[in-house]
Amino acid sequence: MAGVWVLAENRDLTIELLNIGRDLADKVSARLTAFLPGDRDRGQEYIDCGADEVLVLPALNPEQTVDAYIPVIVDEGRREQPDIFLLSGTLRGRELAARIAARLDTGLCSQCTALNIDEKTGLLVMERLIFGGAGIQKVVCQTRPQMATIAPRTFEPARRQNREGKIRELPASPESAVKILERKPKDRAAGSITEAKVIICVGRGIEKQEDLALVNKLAAATGGEIGCTRPIAEELHWMPEDTCIGLSGKQVKPELYIGVGISGQIQHITGIRDAKVICAVNNDDQAPIFDAADYGIVGNLYEVLPELTRQLEKITNK
Repeated sequence: MAGVWVLAENRDLTIELLNIGRDLADKVSARLTAFLPGDRDRGQEYIDCGADEVLVLPALNPEQTVDAYIPVIVDEGRREQPDIFLLSGTLRGRELAARIAARLDTGLCSQCTALNIDEKTGLLVMERLIFGGAGIQKVVCQTRPQMATIAPRTFEPARRQNREGKIRELPASPESAVKILERKPKDRAAGSITEAKVIICVGRGIEKQEDLALVNKLAAATGGEIGCTRPIAEELHWMPEDTCIGLSGKQVKPELYIGVGISGQIQHITGIRDAKVICAVNNDDQAPIFDAADYGIVGNLYEVLPELTRQLEKITNK
């Protein structure tokens, strides 16, 4: 068996997968393999972070999509027969995972929150949230490879050590039936809130769209991204839909979440439950969000945000 494989679309996500991948590989006494899209120079870094082998995927030309990687990965999978295959749970990662699983005729568990090896069977036990986070489902796949997608920031990044390993280049991607003819930018957030370390989230406490400038300044002071509740995106259309956080939106895991003018209904709290630190700003001291918050500021957000921004700018400018 080829052991454990990991594939992510960028360096940071790959380093996270290498952490859990190394743990699983050690438990089943197998080797850990990482895919590296089109950048051989980063191969040694992945080895130092736990990989025993790095497989370099060919660079894509401007007309190609990630669709071109699928036959290359599938062919390698059929030859090497990996036991476990972990992919990042981003939009692109989930697409790749589903199509690769279909071609390899195996199962796939999406958005896993925990992974363990059953000591009796040696099978991968995959955990994921269900019923809006009210329950945990455990999934075991009887076919190979056992595939799972992992949401960004589920695991800590792997630590670097001086290690030795192999770097191997995979063959060029075949011509794909899918080609990019034109690119049209979609109105969306500047960055991905699912990968952000700091998130400033706005709710109906913001009175008008122009007042989002206050939130932008706070985000700039913290180096964070801006998210929102569903009414802000879908009803008022003040922000793009891909910034909506909650049960029917994005699930986020920042190191710091600051909720601004958010009441804290369960639909929203479900989306931030894994944030390391939750801070809430609300003028209602009985708002439900304070029950979930580590820190709470009771006050008018139009007074609190400018002062909070000023204090943070003092710290960052030192």
